[in-house]
Amino acid sequence: MTSTVRKPPPFLLPEFCKGCGRCIAACTKECISLGTEINPLTGLVPVVLDLTECNHCELCVEACPEPFGLRPEGEEEAFVLLDPAHLNGPRPYDAPTPEPDPDVTIALAERAPLVVKGTYAAAVGAVLAGCRHVFGYPITPSTEGAELMAKVQPVLDGVFLQAVSEIATVNMMYGAGGAGKRCMTFTSSPGFSLMLEGISYMIGAEVPAVFVNIMRGGPGLGNIGPAQADIKLACRGLGHGNTHAIVLAPATPQEMLDSAVLSFELAFKYRNPVVILGDGYLGQMTGKVSLPDRMVVPGIPEWAVYGDHSHRGNLICSIELSEVGLERHNQALDEKYAQMTAEEQRADLHRCDDADIVLVACNTPAQMAKGAVKELRDKGLRVGLLRPITLWPFPIDALRGVIGQARRLVVVEASEGQLEDELRLALSHAEVHAPPISHVRRQGGILPSQAEVVEHVLGLEGVQ
Repeated sequence: MTSTVRKPPPFLLPEFCKGCGRCIAACTKECISLGTEINPLTGLVPVVLDLTECNHCELCVEACPEPFGLRPEGEEEAFVLLDPAHLNGPRPYDAPTPEPDPDVTIALAERAPLVVKGTYAAAVGAVLAGCRHVFGYPITPSTEGAELMAKVQPVLDGVFLQAVSEIATVNMMYGAGGAGKRCMTFTSSPGFSLMLEGISYMIGAEVPAVFVNIMRGGPGLGNIGPAQADIKLACRGLGHGNTHAIVLAPATPQEMLDSAVLSFELAFKYRNPVVILGDGYLGQMTGKVSLPDRMVVPGIPEWAVYGDHSHRGNLICSIELSEVGLERHNQALDEKYAQMTAEEQRADLHRCDDADIVLVACNTPAQMAKGAVKELRDKGLRVGLLRPITLWPFPIDALRGVIGQARRLVVVEASEGQLEDELRLALSHAEVHAPPISHVRRQGGILPSQAEVVEHVLGLEGVQ
């Protein structure tokens, strides 16, 4: 006897469908197919129903792993998306305004200078800046900084954790930075490449952290010799999307320490990662370093997801499913980048007041260039050095001040032109007409020498 009870047809709630396709396999009438349009509420692609041939068997309902995805028609009202506050009542706690917990600065007694490696100097600077959370994975030529942190952090009630990889490292930094803690890592070029996805997340979620990248030769594993081949990566390639970070380029162990102190100040001022770029020589060579006269005991920022009652209403997140919301977020980031560009350009000008030939160099090559300035001045040539301390934002305002009298610019670098590209891009954006630009370049772990710079300048047309 044929049953006269007719089951209702299935009904799809697209916001609960993740497009797994189990219902497609279960349907004997081929009434269900994969969809082609993303649901803006979930970011997933739900299936599509065509019930023309449907026999209401409900096999698709049974196959659906989501409790509210496919339901019999007539039950959809019971599964409308509801705000948790209406569904479950008010939360059992309030979300108070976070209580202020500001940083405290402590005066330090005068100490004799240290003679330390550049990586050690950066570690000391970070400690004095209040960094008590260090994550990392060993990689030459930056490992010594992590080794020092592994020794001192437990004594300071801090944390050093060797992660299983650079990818794990950056995600641990996301967590510590999101909790408002001052955190950092030491890495080198291939390791820095692995961190880029996490850095993009941190920039999107506005999480501060400091990345010390001691650059070595590439591409690929390359070698462990000094290079400047990560300038493009740091200035233009910090992960996917609209990502920028202040990039500091110290030239001495003293500046490695000073940059570490400054980087934490900037990271928390802008709620953004900061990158310190050093080359392999700078990370490994020793130099005299004077300690500052104060150190920082950090508090907890108001925005932090710290886990206590005061901060429990906060959220750290880099996802914006709404196109309008994501555009608005990017526009807010653009405003922050514009503020960085206006306020954080830094450069050191050496004998540029009367220079008609201006060398442009950073990191250890700037030391060779500085020696070349002295040698060329002794030969009667008016040569100066503009040393960018911030590579992003590039110090175009300082360059604008000396470029009017300069007849030539010479870029000295240990890459195939990445510093020169930043220079030219900054000139173009500022609509500044530049004199002819030439360069002295080495690659593969070899730095330009003072003799090469002098020879190049003496060979310029019209110099002799």
